Amino acid sequence: MTKRLYIQDVATRDGFQIEPAFVPTEDKIALIDRLAETGLAKIEVTSFTSPKAIPNLRDAEAVMRGIHRVPGVDYTVLVPNVKGCERALACEVDEINLVMSASDTHGLANLRMTPEQSLEQFKAILEVTRGSEVFVNASLSTAFGCPFEGEVPEPRVHELVQRLLDIGVQGVTLCDTTGMADPAQVERLCREVLERHPQVVFTAHFHNTRGMGLANALAALNAGIDRFDASLGGLGGCPYAPGASGNICTEDLVHMFQRMGLDTGVDLDRLLACAASLPELVGHEIPGAILKAGKAARRYPRPAWMDATA
Repeated sequence: MTKRLYIQDVATRDGFQIEPAFVPTEDKIALIDRLAETGLAKIEVTSFTSPKAIPNLRDAEAVMRGIHRVPGVDYTVLVPNVKGCERALACEVDEINLVMSASDTHGLANLRMTPEQSLEQFKAILEVTRGSEVFVNASLSTAFGCPFEGEVPEPRVHELVQRLLDIGVQGVTLCDTTGMADPAQVERLCREVLERHPQVVFTAHFHNTRGMGLANALAALNAGIDRFDASLGGLGGCPYAPGASGNICTEDLVHMFQRMGLDTGVDLDRLLACAASLPELVGHEIPGAILKAGKAARRYPRPAWMDATA
């Protein structure tokens, strides 16, 4: 039986939040609706954070309430605190995604919280979700390395995963926040967390900062991971890796897995059509490779001189 993979797009949250210009609400809604028709398993729609903190996502409620929900697609949102959680629950989201860092310095720089402080805040957020059917996921940033501290010891990652599960988190995303991971490290860490917690939903989230994003995704796959975050067109990035590219590109990831004979559930042609609309939407070119080069099955006409001398 062909292995089933679950592709989860984060472009309209992780990507749009750091774009130079605000993407109009109606354009966000239209793109999310088109993405939902491609067969993606999950879409990270937006973030219920302070509009002052992330002005580009100040329309979170309007977007969440304006989309047409497709059965079988999970709609998730980032939630930074109790107030954000309450706003998200009022919009009947399927999942909330909490974010914390595995390293102290990145946590303080990005969230102004150490991992321990993040865990305390998560407890309060989880209290708010009690009685609802919302799925609670936590993304563990810098799980494969910190741009300030360097190596994050693997025992520390395992400790934080266990503490997240202990407080009631249901799923965990291991994030290579600034593209520091290597395939051997990824396969080792992913295999270990799956062996320790076989019933937990784990997701891999890679950035292509140093050109190893797809190699790391393949390593995670070899370890047994079947859920992957990616961003349409490769949008996104981290402010602590200046000049770096963003997340691995959704259409490139799907293309790779499909060439390997794996079942992503995604219609790649529809996904590429969504990616093709991005440059006009964001006002700049995007780094995705398959949109530029075409699928590997693409064929070109023979040079004219060959036919002339045949």
